[in-house]
Amino acid sequence: MARLLLRRLAHGALIVWLVATATFFLLHVAPGDPVGTTLASPLTPPEVRTYWRHVYGLDRPLPEQYARYLSSLARGELGFSFPHQRPVRDLLADAIPNSLLLMGVSIVLAFTLGIGLGIVQAAAHGRPLDWGLGVGALFFYSMPDFWLALMMVLVFAYALRLFPVNGMMDAVLYPYLGLWGRLADRLRHLVLPATTLALLSAAAIARYQRAALLDVAREPFILAARAKGLSERRLMLHHSLRNALLPVITIFGLAFPALLGGTVFVEGIFSWPGMGLLTYEAISNRDYPLLVAVVIIASVLVVLGSLVADMLYALADPRVRAG
Repeated sequence: MARLLLRRLAHGALIVWLVATATFFLLHVAPGDPVGTTLASPLTPPEVRTYWRHVYGLDRPLPEQYARYLSSLARGELGFSFPHQRPVRDLLADAIPNSLLLMGVSIVLAFTLGIGLGIVQAAAHGRPLDWGLGVGALFFYSMPDFWLALMMVLVFAYALRLFPVNGMMDAVLYPYLGLWGRLADRLRHLVLPATTLALLSAAAIARYQRAALLDVAREPFILAARAKGLSERRLMLHHSLRNALLPVITIFGLAFPALLGGTVFVEGIFSWPGMGLLTYEAISNRDYPLLVAVVIIASVLVVLGSLVADMLYALADPRVRAG
């Protein structure tokens, strides 16, 4: 097991390096640079632009810039953000906890709702309830994340005025609230972005879970257990569900990187100060160091998600442990 884990970590390190390298070169060969986008205006004299390119090393040959970047990464330095005028490491330290909070809550909601809906649909297979839930899941599954976020804002923030839409807290009242008041304020700001991400993911999870449960229902051991007189509830929860979790485990392994991509629009719409909003700003400002760092983190999440999925496979399926 230890050898397998070490081999997977070595493969993961190679993947992260390849992704970071490809992103670095693609960004630098694209037209424009941070000086023309952020640090200078159209009226800025050419000599000033040349000076800023020299200060940030953008006038050096591309292989040299890449070598300098790898050297910085080896020392644990992620570079300096041009528009924010702060080290990238500090920006990520502020944003990552906020994104982990949002993604963590969204994943818990998505898998709880998705697995529950999948179980209900499988139990009601072929009946109107199955059809209605399937149509609802397909509706949310096919909806773009930014459109659902805008509809959530329109309905629950402007029409019903139930939840706020800006940031993680009330900037005016939060410092004067007690412990429970601050917690309630955080939860109110978390409801809309977390629900938006959860609905998008839960729809896909429900469809996978339903299909997996229906496949398992035709297995011989399920038919034998039913012939012994076990109730459908016990069959579903104690026999079918565990054997039908493998496709959902695969989705769980990819959930964090997938949500990181979705938060680019959702965090931007809800002004949530996390990785998504930071990524949007980095793309808009051609912030090379920040954008490459975000891509590295996303690739690390993919590798870690794959490792977690492998471990969960072993827990859910004894055949994997035996192999």
